[in-house]
Amino acid sequence: MKVDPLPSVSIFAQAVQRQGYAVSDLHTESAVQTNQRPVGIVGAGPAGLTLANLLHQADIPCVVLEKGTREYIETRPRAGVIEHRAVRMLDDHGLADRLLAEADRHGACEFRVNGEAHEVDYSSLYGGQTHYVYPQQEVVKDLVRHFLDAGGDLRFAVRDVRPHGIDTTEPALTWVDADGHEQRLDCSFIAGADGFHGVTRQSIPAGALQEYSHQHGIEWLSILAEAPPSTHKVIYALHPDGFAGHMLRSSTVSRYYLQVPVDDSVDNWPDERVWSELHKRLALRDSDWRLTQGRITEKRILDMRSHVVEPMNHGRLYLLGDAAHIITPVGAKGMNLALHDAEVLAAALIGYHRSGDDRGLREYSDVCLRRVWRAQEFSQWMVFMIHRSPEPFLSRLGEARLQHLIGSRSSAGYFAQNYVGP
Repeated sequence: MKVDPLPSVSIFAQAVQRQGYAVSDLHTESAVQTNQRPVGIVGAGPAGLTLANLLHQADIPCVVLEKGTREYIETRPRAGVIEHRAVRMLDDHGLADRLLAEADRHGACEFRVNGEAHEVDYSSLYGGQTHYVYPQQEVVKDLVRHFLDAGGDLRFAVRDVRPHGIDTTEPALTWVDADGHEQRLDCSFIAGADGFHGVTRQSIPAGALQEYSHQHGIEWLSILAEAPPSTHKVIYALHPDGFAGHMLRSSTVSRYYLQVPVDDSVDNWPDERVWSELHKRLALRDSDWRLTQGRITEKRILDMRSHVVEPMNHGRLYLLGDAAHIITPVGAKGMNLALHDAEVLAAALIGYHRSGDDRGLREYSDVCLRRVWRAQEFSQWMVFMIHRSPEPFLSRLGEARLQHLIGSRSSAGYFAQNYVGP
């Protein structure tokens, strides 16, 4: 459905205005410093591509390196829920045309407890704000299209990427291109948006970053199926056998989650068992609701873990998205945090390239980490609430938290503010 453009000024615009520029100035050639080295961006996910588009629109040269092919990154299924703030930012820069035309908007979710449904209308509790259901691969596809159509430089299928000189004022990237030729790019800065296992974070000297990690002791079986959604709202189901979730992706595809024993294997979950367990855990008493089945196209085990590095930069290397922080899928914050990182870093880099003012770069990590830790706290709050724990005492505490959410407007208000995104 078509949604009207979103109002108000984005964090990006506010940041560049604080550095002394009007938003309109960012698109004029006269404001650009000459002979500047490009920003090297490693990784063409939502963070790297958003950063690239914002820099390119401001006439800041950049080059994006991606190890996957274009087909791979545009079809790889991942997250699917975008916060209103992130959509507003993308729309401010003309990057949300297809999203606004095709995404569904959601303002309520449903908790199922012992076969009973409890709806939480978080939109009405938090100023009418909603989520947009739009698969991450579609976000990537849109961002690639906008960047390439505008003349952006995006190199696919590269390998052996290596950052150099990140502690100097003249960093560089080397790699082997798709034709097997060695390449080098002298950069002004390097943006590491290549994920948790990427090379950029690993290139930072040992001891330069403080790393915070937590294993939640919970695992999910993640299922993607060619099945029309059986619901108009995200469903979180609490069952004696463990959590089950029904997430929306499109009119023909659905995502499901099942809590499984730690160290379980996909091999233990043939399709018949998956559907049987989903039917059982999502069932409603005294209702004709039914779960729609379809061909399962993906099954994988997700380890519920959290990880944060501080600071999110070292020298002239800046980390974004999963390269800097991992969060559980509970609460749908991962892609939204990545987009926020890109927005903040773009404003900082533009401010620096315009005037040499490095204040935004110095504040980048602190600004991003405030949102990261708030999201981590909320994710942990939800993890504790919706999962069965091996310790009966903890399980009962989680049930008490959920009952408070269902029965208390103040508790529901806390949930709404954090769930829909500030």
